[in-house]
Amino acid sequence: MKKLKGAILGCGFWSQFQIGGWMELPEVEIVALYNRTLEKAEEKARMFGIKHFYNDAEVLLKSHPEIDFVDIITDVDTHFKFVEIAVRYKKDIICQKPMAPTLETAQKMVKLCRDAGVKYYVHENYRWQPQFRRVKELIDSGIIGKPFRCKTAFNTAFPLFETQPFLAELEQFALTDQGSHQFDVLRFFFGEPESLYCYTQQVNPTIKGEDVATTLIRMKNGVSCIQEISFSSMLEQEVFPQTLMLVEGSKGSIRLDPGLNIKITTSEGTVTEEVPLEKYWWQTERLTNEPPSIVSCNKNILDDMLGKGNAETSGADNLKTVEMVFAGYDSTKNNKVIYF
Repeated sequence: MKKLKGAILGCGFWSQFQIGGWMELPEVEIVALYNRTLEKAEEKARMFGIKHFYNDAEVLLKSHPEIDFVDIITDVDTHFKFVEIAVRYKKDIICQKPMAPTLETAQKMVKLCRDAGVKYYVHENYRWQPQFRRVKELIDSGIIGKPFRCKTAFNTAFPLFETQPFLAELEQFALTDQGSHQFDVLRFFFGEPESLYCYTQQVNPTIKGEDVATTLIRMKNGVSCIQEISFSSMLEQEVFPQTLMLVEGSKGSIRLDPGLNIKITTSEGTVTEEVPLEKYWWQTERLTNEPPSIVSCNKNILDDMLGKGNAETSGADNLKTVEMVFAGYDSTKNNKVIYF
């Protein structure tokens, strides 16, 4: 069996999940790790039994010409730099979301890889969460008829900045961090947007960026989407990191409740489904939705690299999500509807 050899660039918080996700796929071997602080790379190398670790990405790539792809899990401001390095060495690239700090930089990254003949993917795992895949199946089955409205809500007061303190320093936060996920899920469900209106707020005075965003999106297929994000909502039930959802159709509705319970209501009544989650040794107690989606997203990208299928989250496709994110900032800054 052919194994693709990969390198991880960046050994921060999310690398544990990303490396673990690759380790679940027998067609992949992670050869080496990079982190600017060598001790962090060494720590992750010990955790996963990886022999090689570096604090210089170019030295890593020069030392391991056998590497087929790199997975970039560094801060968003460094993504372009590492894409440039990987392109020079003709390695396929997976980049963590958000792709880039600006739309123009994201466009440059996609073009750079396309011109170099390098495969480029974005690790957008939310659409691969089991509950979202199941909701999509239900929508496509026609059980609720033709969808006409969808509301998604990621509202939390979870102390996120304790494990990811760099997020508090971002000038643009809620839309880049979580909007990237939420807008991509809506694209997965309903296709491309026709227009968007967004209003952002900063409630938490200790951070630099916005922590609340409310967006109204009209999709080209006619579905109206209301999308809520808040990192400052203290609610009766804390469901972080779950997204709650209601999809309304001409013959019924689908509701995604806390605990990954899906309720399908039609004229015949309401049926409840509980979405099972695969568990892995490398996951954390709180983050349970992400690990199965990371494995599935990695597998989809791997199949594309091996010529066995098409990746849903190519760089070119994710650029459409990036466009929505920065349209949101344009909309809130200028108080206007953005048309695509």
